[in-house]
Amino acid sequence: MKRRWVIPDIHGCVNTLKALIEEQIKPTLSDELFFLGDYIDRGPDSKGVIDYILSLQKSGIKLTTLKGNHEDFLVELYDSKLQPKKPWFLRIFSRKKRSWIGIGGKETLKSFGIHSIKNIPLEYIEWMRNLENYVCLDNFILVHAGLNCTIEDPFSDTHSMIWIRDFEIDFTKTGKRKVIHGHVPVNLQFIDLSIRNNYFKFIDLDNGPYISGKEGFGNLVALELTQMQMVIMDNRDL
Repeated sequence: MKRRWVIPDIHGCVNTLKALIEEQIKPTLSDELFFLGDYIDRGPDSKGVIDYILSLQKSGIKLTTLKGNHEDFLVELYDSKLQPKKPWFLRIFSRKKRSWIGIGGKETLKSFGIHSIKNIPLEYIEWMRNLENYVCLDNFILVHAGLNCTIEDPFSDTHSMIWIRDFEIDFTKTGKRKVIHGHVPVNLQFIDLSIRNNYFKFIDLDNGPYISGKEGFGNLVALELTQMQMVIMDNRDL
């Protein structure tokens, strides 16, 4: 039977991702993998995460990669680094860079063995730039952060798909599809409840794999959509 696995925010935890894929999911060429974004920052090996996902693709496994806010932010910073160095612009860039460093950018640079954003190999930047914003399946919409259903066409608001935190789902605008997303870490009990209870119009799969010392958090999870089966991998990186 064809299986469809959804994997949320990885945040540089490549050993945890490998363990989830190779020990729990064990994908075959008939399966599909859907990644919800935030491959980089916070954890120790952002480059390794991207390299591993690319290796899965090269092996023939069908996968779809969505864009997270961390990829979106890094691409913005990379593009800004190449702009003319006017004083007002440098102030804005410096403020944004400090913000990125504070959410794990330092670890990302270290994983590439560099000290400056401009030295990230262009092929990685373009990979992040060209990630998809959402996927529409029969019963689900997959997206990194969520949907802005306060407007007529929520699929026109790509910024919200990547960055929104608080939102309500309008089934008339999603074709009665549940929204599966990451972006905001929630505990395992809440994830399990949202999977098992049809009352929920959304499933947040982000358990914050980089979080340590907080009960109910710190794992990388995956959800198989055919059987609605969740698997859990404890962190193997931190």
